[in-house]
Amino acid sequence: MNYYTPKVATALVVANMIGTGVFTSLGFQLLSLSSPIAILILWAIGGVCALCGALCYAELGSRHPASGGEYHFLTELIHPYAGFVSGAVSATVGFAAPVALAALTFGSYLEVALLPIDAKVSASVLIIAVVVVHSRTHHESSAGQYYLTALKLMLILLFIGYALIQRPEYSDQLALNDADLFRDIFSSDAAIALIYVTYAFSGWNAATYILGEIENPARYLPRILMIGCGLVAVVYVALNTVFLSSAPIEALRGELEIAYVVAHYMIGPEAGFFVSLVLAGILTSTVSAMILAGPRALQRLGEDYPRLSMLGRTNEDGIPVTAIIFMAGISFVFLWTSTFEQILLFAGLLMAFNTFVTVIALFVSRNRHPDKVSDLDYRMPLYPLPALLFLAITGWTLVYSASQFPLQVLVVLLALVFGLGLFKWAQGR
Repeated sequence: MNYYTPKVATALVVANMIGTGVFTSLGFQLLSLSSPIAILILWAIGGVCALCGALCYAELGSRHPASGGEYHFLTELIHPYAGFVSGAVSATVGFAAPVALAALTFGSYLEVALLPIDAKVSASVLIIAVVVVHSRTHHESSAGQYYLTALKLMLILLFIGYALIQRPEYSDQLALNDADLFRDIFSSDAAIALIYVTYAFSGWNAATYILGEIENPARYLPRILMIGCGLVAVVYVALNTVFLSSAPIEALRGELEIAYVVAHYMIGPEAGFFVSLVLAGILTSTVSAMILAGPRALQRLGEDYPRLSMLGRTNEDGIPVTAIIFMAGISFVFLWTSTFEQILLFAGLLMAFNTFVTVIALFVSRNRHPDKVSDLDYRMPLYPLPALLFLAITGWTLVYSASQFPLQVLVVLLALVFGLGLFKWAQGR
């Protein structure tokens, strides 16, 4: 069997995490927080939360090495129904809707920068191209994802480097003000701002979806997740430092397209072309990473449930082509009907709940295997502190999000009820 190398799996983690979130969150955070240092601390906290989650998943993955992400862990440690619902919804809505949104945003940026083509057409071409790349062989899929992620990082580093060369004119905004910092960091507004941060860090668990296709996963998964999360945390803090020191706070506050505002102050009138090109390149890698990871949960459903067996089919190289095409088809539905924006709120809530329950499953795994099963098992340091810290931060965001979006909570509950019937049908009952 062919495998994805550790460096490709690390690229998958980085590409899944870095999307448009880090380029759009700051403006909303500045609406309620006045201390730039407090905002940077929140981004660092988000990195710590992602790293804690990665430590938990690294231990789970080394003990239970198979593809499928939360589907596999919840099926094995909680209940097959929990895994079924998790896999079915996360692989379809949880990945397909973000693929559609990222591809559409790619088309919009490309339209501004280069091509007078409808954004949905460009988005469709991107999805088809990525599906072709990831449906042939592990070698082509690996190379495509690795080089697209390298392009993404190069463009971001170019943006950061250019800002530093220009010597940011508003660096005095990062001066430490103890009064503002203390007031902001312990306020309810900081807790709300942290929601934007945790959503921007989502995707750190991507490597677990291809766990069964990673070379020696018990050995390499911990470093894949740690390196990927650590790298993204550094990039996020660096980007927000550049944003906060390259344009006046008043110009950033409430703005959605932060990169455009900052580039206008750094470059001038031609900023639109530069930023659109950078963000289009970044989103290409994001779409690719989600189309690579998401279908693996569908593949596991096809392998485990008789009536979904079609989704488990693979080509000669072990690629789940049917699952990839199926998920891409759902993405096209979202893309061309423009019905996925509300679905994304539901998907974000459900995916956060997925990770929350999966980290709880770590305690189940520890209870069943209090000692190492083999020398290959990874044991997280300082257990259970990383798990408890992750559950506290993620649990708070879930409670707050649920209070703000009760309709999405209702949809989640209805999905659980509907999923029970689908679960029994898929089993052949």
